[in-house]
Amino acid sequence: MEHTRILTYGFFFIATIVFSVLLNGLLLKFSQTLGIRNAKGPFIRWSEESKPSLGGISFYVIFLLSIIGYSFIGSESPIMGNHQFLGIVMACSVAFLMGLADDAYNTKPLLKFLVQVICSFILILSGIVIHIFPWLWADYLFTVFWIVGLMNSLNMLDNMDAITTCISITIISAALLIIFLDHQIRTNMHVLLLLGILGSLTGFLYYNWHPSKLFMGDTGSQFLGVFLASIGVLYFWNSSDSHGQQVQSKQFFVSILTFIIPICDTTAVVINRISRGKSPFIGGRDHTTHHLSYLGLSDRQVSISLTGISLFSMVFTVLIICFIKDWGYIHMVIFGLYFLLVFSLLLYITKTSKPGPNAHK
Repeated sequence: MEHTRILTYGFFFIATIVFSVLLNGLLLKFSQTLGIRNAKGPFIRWSEESKPSLGGISFYVIFLLSIIGYSFIGSESPIMGNHQFLGIVMACSVAFLMGLADDAYNTKPLLKFLVQVICSFILILSGIVIHIFPWLWADYLFTVFWIVGLMNSLNMLDNMDAITTCISITIISAALLIIFLDHQIRTNMHVLLLLGILGSLTGFLYYNWHPSKLFMGDTGSQFLGVFLASIGVLYFWNSSDSHGQQVQSKQFFVSILTFIIPICDTTAVVINRISRGKSPFIGGRDHTTHHLSYLGLSDRQVSISLTGISLFSMVFTVLIICFIKDWGYIHMVIFGLYFLLVFSLLLYITKTSKPGPNAHK
């Protein structure tokens, strides 16, 4: 029975990849004005070409198909009786619509922020809350900070071909690997959602790899931000040890290692912009991706480098959750030094590398 389910999930995953390639190809073929970025306005992206930002539409369509697919090949748990599942569906739908409106009409930043807060409230009301503080109000506040912060981090990180796509793939892969190693494949109701989004990202990567033909736009980054934030709460922030207990320091390191690239990139940008007396909310070509390019790396090499760091960190995440039973200070020192090493290196690069004569203007 277990092998049959795994084969079914494997077929579903392959089908979503094929469907994603076909759907994005169709969107690319018939795109006209919706989602075209860089033509006007303050949006700043590394690429100087205007390209359709329609990739997020394929993410959401496959997301909905995954929900439908769960009714046929999922576990016995009913969707309507699971508040967390419904919360993810509702929050992702709101984020998708907001991103779609932003791609089409360039919505006001304040409206965008308010919708992000609404998404966080939806998840909190559905029971998706980070449990790390002794006070419930602090857990709620930190959960809002996490969700809103990650939505903006992924949006900021989506400034160069394939970066956000590849990082999202590694995060989802980590969650799936943890579910598999914990023998939850048959009972976990999020597997199909994870496989569906993973398949949609893999198919989209065909068009998003440098030189890209499609961008995911805010439609994609906002949807992914909410989805990955909720998965982060369920499988990383609220991860348990081998005895089923939640250890705050373990939860902290698991989460920052899994999301190491968006955390380091956003933190470095905020530090640098504030140190220069500039607002951290105004876009610019000062991200870690840009500075790696200033060092001479090609767009593909930048994608490969940051994805490599994310994959390496993913191994640590799985190791901590599934194999380190006696968590202690030595582990905190080791993984803390690793995170600081990666962050310090990326921060140093952003402070020392400068645009060359051939850099994008």
